[in-house]
Amino acid sequence: MKLLFLLLAGLTLNAGQFDSRMREAGLVDVATVAPDVVVRLAYATTDNFTGVNMYGELRRAYLRPEVAQMVAAAQKKLQAARAGHSLLILDAARPFSVQKYMYSLVAGTPQRRYVANPANGGGKHNYGAAVDVTIIDSQGVQLDMGSPFDSFIEASHTGSESDLVARGVITRAQADNRALLTNIMKSVGFHQDPNEWWHFDRYTMAQLRAGYKRLDF
Repeated sequence: MKLLFLLLAGLTLNAGQFDSRMREAGLVDVATVAPDVVVRLAYATTDNFTGVNMYGELRRAYLRPEVAQMVAAAQKKLQAARAGHSLLILDAARPFSVQKYMYSLVAGTPQRRYVANPANGGGKHNYGAAVDVTIIDSQGVQLDMGSPFDSFIEASHTGSESDLVARGVITRAQADNRALLTNIMKSVGFHQDPNEWWHFDRYTMAQLRAGYKRLDF
């Protein structure tokens, strides 16, 4: 309990500094290259698996410049395919301090497989090279992807949607929505996490550790 208190206190102190530290790290605000992409950071609210606001007042999505450009390209493809629809970013660059706190909440539980262990260097979000994203329609309503964001269940897994449909885990309509998102993101160079339909990244962890700086704040 004391450890969690100290970690949360540290996050509170750093919350107001996240924007400036992201820019200092060479990341860009996605809104500067894709102003029509909608951003609602789940970890800047209590509507996430932790039930805690871990980002404080942070409201902008930051990514490595080339990754932000890929998001902009994906947005253009989506709007060409579905008029009035937009990408919705739920998470982007994540400070390493947040990663530590997040992992502390799942350590020792089955959910730990879904959260990168900071003891092993963290994950791709900690380098600004991953984005959690879904699609909203012209009314701002999220398309049904078969499971909510941050839902650590089988229905969130990717790569075998036909089997999930056949077994009644998700519906055909949900699989079609997921295919729309997946195909567009992959068409601009993203890779999708096998456990999370919403998670897309650009580099392998080996590439990131060898050539990029982690967000150590």
